[in-house]
Amino acid sequence: MSELVNDQQYVRFVDVKKSYDQRSLVVKNFNLDIRKGEFVTLLGPSGSGKTTCLMMLAGFEDVTSGQILVNGQAITNVAPYNRNIGMVFQHYALFPHMTVAENLAYPLVVRKLPSEEIKRRVAESLALVELDSFGNRYPGHLSGGQKQRVALARSLIFEPSIVLMDEPLGALDKNLREQMQLEIKRLHESIGFTAIYVTHDQTEALTMSDRIAVFNDGVVQQCDAPDVLYERPKNAFVADFIGENNHLAGKVIKRSEGVATVELSDGSVVKGQAMDCPEEQQACLLAVRPENLFILSDKHQFENVIEAEFITRLYVGDFIRYFFKLRDKTELMVKVLNDHDAPTMAAGALTQLTWSVTDGLAFDTPPKS
Repeated sequence: MSELVNDQQYVRFVDVKKSYDQRSLVVKNFNLDIRKGEFVTLLGPSGSGKTTCLMMLAGFEDVTSGQILVNGQAITNVAPYNRNIGMVFQHYALFPHMTVAENLAYPLVVRKLPSEEIKRRVAESLALVELDSFGNRYPGHLSGGQKQRVALARSLIFEPSIVLMDEPLGALDKNLREQMQLEIKRLHESIGFTAIYVTHDQTEALTMSDRIAVFNDGVVQQCDAPDVLYERPKNAFVADFIGENNHLAGKVIKRSEGVATVELSDGSVVKGQAMDCPEEQQACLLAVRPENLFILSDKHQFENVIEAEFITRLYVGDFIRYFFKLRDKTELMVKVLNDHDAPTMAAGALTQLTWSVTDGLAFDTPPKS
């Protein structure tokens, strides 16, 4: 295998399956190649299989079938402590009876590095996460953000080839979480380690990742760059899970050159991009993001126009959410920037909503669970 192939396929999951009871599969035929130095996020709802994949790579869970390779070498039978993989957990996993410096030193002590080398690396790691003066403190005297920085530094101090992060920011409040997102990205860009990150927070995934693998029921639905996932989801699940979406039920009455003509359940006829769209006369779902749906005006006039009744609006600071319903009671939401053009209207008022053909995505209806 050439060096180029190794870099492009530095971590490989090949037909990986996982079952805990030998009957049902938690992970089903998982295939994913991760480039050296890439930041990949495994995103999905609870129980979708993402953490199980992380634990199999770390060696904390056995693989039922398939292979996991790192740099071209199968690691399925390699003990966790011989995989050269760093791990960051949600609840820090720091030793409470050790100082920050002792916590950082621990991975190096068990690897029997010389004391001077340990001292040097601990000092460098504290500086890396901007905690130079915290070496003598105990974890109980640190804030949540400081604890997570120490946990991150400890995962990096022995220079692992891969760093795994399992919901590492889940215990932090919103402001601290956003600060730590920037901190992790800064460290990733400056050091260049390969990062595999697990979360159910879509905003976190969109902000931090080079690519995102969206899981559902043990299967990767789509793996792409954040902008591709958001703007061109491959199916209705991804469209619904990544960001907000309005869903319009209908049936396909025509398909031509990548465009689906759809008759909505309220009788309106509109057009959208045919994604995993069914055949003509079959039920479908048309998705339109709230920021791509507009109240018809001189400024906003597009190919698709439908009539809707205004319900209410919510002030959210930098934008306003407008809620409408169609004749068939389908509810829609429009996001409007909070500027001087944001309209006011009375409850029950009839208005028209509009959107571009390119911003409506026609999908097959998801199966009922």
